[in-house]
Amino acid sequence: MSSRVRVVVAKPGLDGHDRGAKVVARALRDAGMEVVYTGLHQTPEQIVEAAIQEDADGIGLSVLSGAHMTLFRRVLELLAERDARDIVVFGGGIIPDADIPELEQLGVAKVFTPGATTQSIVDWVRANVAQPVG
Repeated sequence: MSSRVRVVVAKPGLDGHDRGAKVVARALRDAGMEVVYTGLHQTPEQIVEAAIQEDADGIGLSVLSGAHMTLFRRVLELLAERDARDIVVFGGGIIPDADIPELEQLGVAKVFTPGATTQSIVDWVRANVAQPVG
């Protein structure tokens, strides 16, 4: 069993812009984490399935389309249905500050807004997603 953090980075929905997701995926990989990037236009079902198949510790969602409430909620519901609540969900994108508390109440561990540095994301993932080795 690997002791490295495994993260699935995903672009749910119809959003066609993935530069930010690719930058984050590369930063996490460069920091020594195992990263699976699912590509564009993934459904919440595909993302959760990938995370479970890959034995991921975390799912990072990038949402720029404005559908963040629906997409984050559905991913969290599916994780609960699959008894995989231990997979930490975090994300970022164009998400209004007013929506962040509601996302956190749903179970999103962290929301990164535009301007977050890749180092701050790497540091947060290391501190909050890493599974204890034991």
